[in-house]
Amino acid sequence: TGSSESCKLNKRGCALVVFQENYERMKALVDELRSRAERIALGGGEKARKLHISRGKLLPRERIDRLLDPGSPFLEFSQFAGYELYGKEEVPAGGIITGIGRVSGVECVVVANDATVKGGTYYPITVKKHLRAQEIAQQNNLPCIYLVDSGGANLPRQADVFPDREHFGRIFYNQARLSSQGISQIAVVMGSCTAGGAYVPAMADESIIVKKQGTIFLGGPPLVKAATGEEVSAEDLGGADLHCKKSGVTDHYALDDDHALHLARKVVRHLNYRKDIQVSVSVEPCEEPLYPADELYGIVGDNLKRTFDVREVIARIVDGSKFHEFKEFYGDTLVTGFSRIFGYPVGIIGNNGVLFSESAKKGTHFIELCCQRNIPLIFLQNITGFMVGREYEAGGIAKDGAKMVTAVACANVPKFTVVIGGSYGAGNYGMCGRAYSPRFLYMWPNSRISVMGGEQAATVLATITKDQRAREGKEFTAEQEAAMKEPIVRRFEEEGNPYFSSARLWDDGIIDPADTRMVLGLSISAALNAPPEKTRFGVFRM
Repeated sequence: TGSSESCKLNKRGCALVVFQENYERMKALVDELRSRAERIALGGGEKARKLHISRGKLLPRERIDRLLDPGSPFLEFSQFAGYELYGKEEVPAGGIITGIGRVSGVECVVVANDATVKGGTYYPITVKKHLRAQEIAQQNNLPCIYLVDSGGANLPRQADVFPDREHFGRIFYNQARLSSQGISQIAVVMGSCTAGGAYVPAMADESIIVKKQGTIFLGGPPLVKAATGEEVSAEDLGGADLHCKKSGVTDHYALDDDHALHLARKVVRHLNYRKDIQVSVSVEPCEEPLYPADELYGIVGDNLKRTFDVREVIARIVDGSKFHEFKEFYGDTLVTGFSRIFGYPVGIIGNNGVLFSESAKKGTHFIELCCQRNIPLIFLQNITGFMVGREYEAGGIAKDGAKMVTAVACANVPKFTVVIGGSYGAGNYGMCGRAYSPRFLYMWPNSRISVMGGEQAATVLATITKDQRAREGKEFTAEQEAAMKEPIVRRFEEEGNPYFSSARLWDDGIIDPADTRMVLGLSISAALNAPPEKTRFGVFRM
């Protein structure tokens, strides 16, 4: 008995050591995340910011803060867009700030150009981020407010900005389509609005322009002079007086930024917008989890090879730490069950290991239940993939995995994905990766995303090379194999990093694990502005 007690104490001691080590490592990643986010939030360089302020303008984040209801949160998207994407050319936040905030009591998508970053011109990543914001508005039935202050397309990169389907022109296509669906489009012209960009206010339902600051024209003064020889100032060509009193392009005349934002709030107040959550889901009083959110640091850590029970993560996210588990003892590498977050009902699917046939069938069954009951789905991804090997192929892992992928693809309830560890291979598909249109997808700073792990990829490619050399009668030494593997592993590590992902908008942002509950709560609330959709599943191979 003494030996047994000693063993238990040792296990507890080891668990505490692991928890503390995990905590410190994750805390370091979170500190790094905050430090990088703070630098990005500054926008352009100090010189550009001073010039912007000297013109009587508010900085873009100040504009957003004054637009939103006092004290209400702003759910920002893709803050790391463009991060280290263009070499030495820095484009903080991709030159545009997007997110969801409450304006006059209405949840709205806000899109704010940052003129301190290359004059607010559109890089390829700026276009992608703007389009993603419009997609979020469409999926969740949210009015759009555009705070316009942009020089238009970035001309040196025009080939990657202008001609293709998902390029600059798609912004205006989306505006027209969103308006046709009854999703209000509101533009506040607070600076330059040139060339194609002039269509943002021109195609808005209502437009506001700031006196002696906002300008709208298809061709600016230099182009007019080159084309016609006429010399004209920007204000005379496309200022507030012209567009409010003569052209009719804009509807409201603002004296300064603050006045413009006040007018925008009044416009939203008169949208006659009504959010009826009870049509979609039943909401109960909110309960705080029983455990501190920062314990997630110690549970998960930064070592993806260290296992943890996803139930411990769930307990620190959901109301009252209450989780009604479904099929607890079947397919136990996938955890499924019902809970609530800020009173909203949710179905949660989390990984506790590789997916077997039983796990996939269990996941499929659970998704069907959530779709039938109109319950939003949350996926907590930490997955290496589906099980492989002769036994499992013969047992039908391909068709069972396909069932789950089909269910995820067809599910029309709001879906939310958080990558809390690894996201590899077909496991990414089965757990609602970006290609499966979750309403929102977030990553923790410890996470990784790749078609497979670097070591596995290096081994596969080295094996192929070794076999090829053998067929040619050539030698492939251990030293050559190691030399081949090293750069592959390094490349996969770099490209699987969450900052690499977020820079390219493969996700909607890297978040502090301790903020997961709040981020999911805001996301669910936004999603419930859209009416529920009926789900129809494709053919399940039996």
